[in-house]
Amino acid sequence: MNGDTLEHTPVLLNEVIRTINPQSGKLYFDATFGWGGYTKKLLDSCACEVIAIDQDPKVKSRAKEFKREYGTRFNFIESKFSEICSVLKKLNTKKVDGFMFDIGVSSMQLDNPQRGFSFNKEGPLDMRMGTSELTAEEFINSVSEDELADIIYNYGDERKSRRIAKLIVEHRKINPIKTTLHLADIVLKANPKKNNHKKHPATKTFQAIRIYLNDEFNELFAGLTNAEQTLSEDGKICVVTFHSLEDKIVKNYFYKSSGKDYSSYKNLPVETNDSEASLIPGKKAIKPSKEEIETNIRARSAKLRYATRTSSLPNNFTLDDIGFREFC
Repeated sequence: MNGDTLEHTPVLLNEVIRTINPQSGKLYFDATFGWGGYTKKLLDSCACEVIAIDQDPKVKSRAKEFKREYGTRFNFIESKFSEICSVLKKLNTKKVDGFMFDIGVSSMQLDNPQRGFSFNKEGPLDMRMGTSELTAEEFINSVSEDELADIIYNYGDERKSRRIAKLIVEHRKINPIKTTLHLADIVLKANPKKNNHKKHPATKTFQAIRIYLNDEFNELFAGLTNAEQTLSEDGKICVVTFHSLEDKIVKNYFYKSSGKDYSSYKNLPVETNDSEASLIPGKKAIKPSKEEIETNIRARSAKLRYATRTSSLPNNFTLDDIGFREFC
């Protein structure tokens, strides 16, 4: 099996489907189609319809297979979260009965060395989810030391960001940094691995660069906004995250839409007028079972949060309003 056909195991699959509660005649939106795990489960569960999007052109072949199998019940468009409303307009659709988001890099992308996401496999420094963004190689070899340090800290929550950025700049003066293992080796020198049971020292740096290059935080916020605007009353938005800051964006967004507010993402919500609620969030995040983590180690950091649409109009706010000004 080559890198373009590596499959992705959807995390919290049963929990997502149970929360969505698919019904015949309803329309659902898979905002991260990937290898189609969530979509297939939905389409096989009842006579519903699914619209799916993904910015990764590599999944088009899989989408064609689904189209042959499910016909008019399935539609796929290569697109991003921020374009959800445009996709629905293109398909002459105004309302959706449930949304699914699986945030972050997929197993297909991570396991393919040519995509440049993995610090464990030799490959070109790419890290692009789609095709039009700046590559990681171009970015790493041109960004200023201070900006790089800020990005690694803000997007990766890496405390040793200054040391890592300094060493990257020193090394690129000698030779351009072109491969994943070259970059990972530099990070390892700046952040030595002291405990073999902990995550690889390059994890946060690679994660931060990937999130920044693909504008993932702004895209996530835009996706939530688009979904809320087009979700039917009593419909649900389900979001699976693997990164603490992504989870906080989702959590804070749901609370803000529920009529509660955060002066900062670290503070507790303050009650406001419940009649303003356009979304009612689930009481707490759903985590994978021990059995799922044992069979899929990448599920260990996953969280599922969901919210239910009310009849109230969506509230207008920005990333700033939920404590993420530094990422805009």
